[in-house]
Amino acid sequence: MKKVLIITYYWPPAGGPGVQRWLKFVKYLKDFKVDPVVYIPESPDYPLIDESFLKEIPGDITILKKSFFEPYKIASVFSKKQSKRLSSGIIYEKKQSFTEKVLLWIRGNLFIPDARKYWVKPSVKYLSAYLEKENIDTVITTGPPHSVHLIGMKLKERTGVRWISDFRDPWTTIGYHKKLKLNTSSKKKHQNLEKKVLNTSDLIIVTSKTTKSEFEAKTPQPIHVITNGFDVVKTIEVPLDEKFTISHIGSLLSGRNPKILWESLSELITEHKDFSKDFQLQLAGTVSKDVLDDVYAYNLKDHTRLLGYLSHHKALELQRSSQLLSLIEIDSEDTKCIIPGKLFEYLVAKRPILAIGPENWDVFDVLRATNGGTGFSYSEKNALKEKLISFYNQYKSKKLTSEAVNLEKYSRKSLTGELASLIHKE
Repeated sequence: MKKVLIITYYWPPAGGPGVQRWLKFVKYLKDFKVDPVVYIPESPDYPLIDESFLKEIPGDITILKKSFFEPYKIASVFSKKQSKRLSSGIIYEKKQSFTEKVLLWIRGNLFIPDARKYWVKPSVKYLSAYLEKENIDTVITTGPPHSVHLIGMKLKERTGVRWISDFRDPWTTIGYHKKLKLNTSSKKKHQNLEKKVLNTSDLIIVTSKTTKSEFEAKTPQPIHVITNGFDVVKTIEVPLDEKFTISHIGSLLSGRNPKILWESLSELITEHKDFSKDFQLQLAGTVSKDVLDDVYAYNLKDHTRLLGYLSHHKALELQRSSQLLSLIEIDSEDTKCIIPGKLFEYLVAKRPILAIGPENWDVFDVLRATNGGTGFSYSEKNALKEKLISFYNQYKSKKLTSEAVNLEKYSRKSLTGELASLIHKE
């Protein structure tokens, strides 16, 4: 059994997609002769809490904790709501208050690479001794927050340990990075840190082929793609909604705002009396005011249910009861690489997927390979509307279903096997 140290900021009871990737890896690693030791912050400032994830932590693993100073706790004294939004990556583009503008500038220029940077120094000191004592020769860091990678980098520099860096999202090209009001010096610091992390890592793991291509232009170090995936759960039996429900599960941030969808739905409500009677839009998770304003501007308010944050189990139930599942990404070159973890849960929910995102989005490749749904760029409004009519007609005839195939390679256990092979490979 090979022992490895996994360093992650997000861990139960944190909610949201950031916690699931490594929670699931840890769940299965021992099946592949890897003994994980997990290092997490003590009393962290998580923007989302989901107690249901606590049940999934294996009882036979070692978990280490270390406290540190979190600036978001101080910021919340001045504006709890705005600091919580910033810590979860929600940045409004319209009508920013003075306080939010100041917090953004501070976040981007004073806390580099991010506001969790103060976890680095105490962690390196503590873990250096632990690695030597336990004779652990492999460390894995996962970001964001990308300050976690600085812990791995300094541990490698200090102890010579083998270091694997896992990027759930890109660093300097992630969409929200451009909204942080970075000055020239701060941009350069981020770029230099990113370059150093990439070139110091012994091995890099990313979640999409586009991120792999981006990083290959920045480092000669080996890079492997291990996507997110789905976990095999007990069959969740829920009846299909009677209404023609289109559900989006997850945050709809500023910019992740498919006006072509809102416009198409608005036109269909006006043009088809039956559609107006049957249709319901369901939004689960945080919805930016910018997005909600546009949804309502297209006269969809009476057809919209705001469900708020749902526990993971409730989200799985919603996926299976919905007639149609929507997957939305910002229309940007920077977001082509983003493959949301919920895509794979959508696929095994056996409901058709309607994806809207940038041209050549990596998600479209997965949908084509699995026959799990249909994708549209933001310039394909007419085609999107036609497809919505087709979906609706199938719903009326009770033939709306998904025929997804080739899903096994995206199971969490299968993906953990890929990870384990990299861990064992020296």
